[in-house]
Amino acid sequence: MTTLPVLELPAAGDDPTAFRTALREATHRDGFFYLAGHGIDPAVGAELIGLARRFFALPDEAKAEIDHLESPHFRGYSRVGGELTGGAVDWREQIDVGPEREAIPDAAGYWNLQGPNRWPSALPELRPAVEQWDAALSALGARLLRHWAASLGAPEGTFDAAFVQPATLIKIVRYPGTRENPQGVGAHKDSGVLTLLLLEEGSTGLQVEREDGTWIDAPPVPGTFVVNIGELLEVATGGYLRATRHRVVAPEPGRDRISVPYFYNPALDARIPVLDLPAEFAAESRGVEADPDNPIFATYGENAWKSRTRAHPDVALRHHGITSRRGGYREVRRTSAPSTRRR
Repeated sequence: MTTLPVLELPAAGDDPTAFRTALREATHRDGFFYLAGHGIDPAVGAELIGLARRFFALPDEAKAEIDHLESPHFRGYSRVGGELTGGAVDWREQIDVGPEREAIPDAAGYWNLQGPNRWPSALPELRPAVEQWDAALSALGARLLRHWAASLGAPEGTFDAAFVQPATLIKIVRYPGTRENPQGVGAHKDSGVLTLLLLEEGSTGLQVEREDGTWIDAPPVPGTFVVNIGELLEVATGGYLRATRHRVVAPEPGRDRISVPYFYNPALDARIPVLDLPAEFAAESRGVEADPDNPIFATYGENAWKSRTRAHPDVALRHHGITSRRGGYREVRRTSAPSTRRR
């Protein structure tokens, strides 16, 4: 059971106005919802979950072949305890996959996030499965964004230009059971535009923060994605839509949890358009959250660079010389204007 709304995507074809109203209201109120009828074959998601389990069952040396510590682009495998949220250790292991592009020589700042992925030789089936997933969810994310734009009184294609070459991120995550650390992943907001989360059936632990500071469970609903907005939709709407904090509580000993979040993000150098909202929505805008320990940047690359260097300080130090801290977070050294050399 869940108290989060469930939206049926086929309704967008039957009555687009009603669907868009429900989409807008769900993300204004909750920041989260379940998306049903999305058109992606459940067998494709089940195959990806199965491949994830096969990867995480590999010997440590096979997983270490794609260690993210060897990637200045924050790609590859990070061990249990190899990531931080809010300055505290997350109890999960994962693979990070982004767009397959060449690295930029002498890149500055967030352009270091562009580069090749790392794929395990012991599981060659993983790459084509992830690439198929990326294509399907990118199309779904674009479709949802067009509905969001229209629901907010803007032309459907308002966000299209920012996503010509999206800087998507896929995480394939396993949360092992533990009594040592209840933080599967700590409370946080996503730094991009929207997230489509595939949950393994029967899993537990995802929680969403309510406006009053209480937490509610968001268990898997068969045949759906959990969808939430990120900080850039908060920027685009002046806080009318506000990214919602969420977390994962680590499983009990003897259990584990697999999930695959897909982060649909614009190009690294894209500035998200700020919408001119209709008066009735503008009156309910809460403003972009002002937190000195978590600045929100309108350019996606800056926001992503903030997030990645905080989450993986070992990579940030080893490859980029970032060492300072503030308020328990990794402080990101601001760069001058980024290189104009593109993908």
